[in-house]
Amino acid sequence: MQNKTRLGRFYLTFVLILLYFPIFYLILYAFNSGQDMSSFTGFSMTHFTEFFQDSRLILILTETFFLAFLSSIFATIIGTTGAVLIDNLKNRKQNALLGLNNILMVSPDVVIGASFLILFTLIGLQLGFASVLLSHIAFSIPIVVLMVLPRYQEMDKSLIQAAYDLGASPWQTLKEVTLPYLTPGIIAGFFMAFTYSLDDFAVTFFVTGNSFTTLSVEIYSRARAGISLEINALSTLVFLFSILLVVGYYFIMRDTETVGKSSNLT
Repeated sequence: MQNKTRLGRFYLTFVLILLYFPIFYLILYAFNSGQDMSSFTGFSMTHFTEFFQDSRLILILTETFFLAFLSSIFATIIGTTGAVLIDNLKNRKQNALLGLNNILMVSPDVVIGASFLILFTLIGLQLGFASVLLSHIAFSIPIVVLMVLPRYQEMDKSLIQAAYDLGASPWQTLKEVTLPYLTPGIIAGFFMAFTYSLDDFAVTFFVTGNSFTTLSVEIYSRARAGISLEINALSTLVFLFSILLVVGYYFIMRDTETVGKSSNLT
């Protein structure tokens, strides 16, 4: 048993090093006083200064976060509604919709991106912010459904019936009973959708136009001419934001579970 435990710890340590070493290597060179990653010549904040002076990159970063936030909001609303509707269907229809939902999860991003490109071309929608937003909402909805549906299936449906028996309207039941119970799943779905939208490249590459681009597409375009350490500085800041996002998610989920336990005891 001890040998298995040691082997498991060794494997976990190896995987974590394999995943995080390239990230910390990139972060290290964000503070390099040189102009490339060939050698580390000393600590400097020059590249962070260059990044904050790059108005185009700042604008793209802002638009990327706004896009991720907006698409996650819409995807969370649609996905939560869809999860509730799917659970209320009969088994055959429910399995069919879940199958279609799961197909989108496992389909290659290249296929999804090409499909959206063909669709937008057929309907005459100009490629730009709208096309990227619609695409991100579409591929984020299945993620939200998978986060919310198990939570709704665990819910004791007699609580809903009890609310109706006490005279609550459908809106009051949704607001006071269903949504509070689904809150952990909804929050998890929102954060997952936000993350997927933030770092998506393949789908966005197909549907973005000349008037709009996202951070991942911009970095790819600049990388073709050679990565500057300004991108390292940007990646460092995004990585720190990701850490804050995870910490914030942890505290939100902890507070939500505490409130849920308190309400159950009451």
